[in-house]
Amino acid sequence: MKINGPNPTNFNPYKQSIQPTTEPKSETNKKDQIEISSKAKQLQESASDPKRAAYLEELKKKIDAGEYNVDVDKTAQKMMDFWKK
Repeated sequence: MKINGPNPTNFNPYKQSIQPTTEPKSETNKKDQIEISSKAKQLQESASDPKRAAYLEELKKKIDAGEYNVDVDKTAQKMMDFWKK
């Protein structure tokens, strides 16, 4: 009977580093695609609305001047309405 001790003789801890690694196959024919939903297109169109642009510009000026105040009760109510849906 042969006793090899705690480590078997055919054990090589460097075996993985000796074996060459295979590179994953690259798919060169695959192309990226993008699809814009109708909702996103509507949002893009509404962004060019002159009334909305004027409103946003007014808000920006109020925020920069420190005159914009947030109504916390109204904000909280809108949040509650949103989460109750």
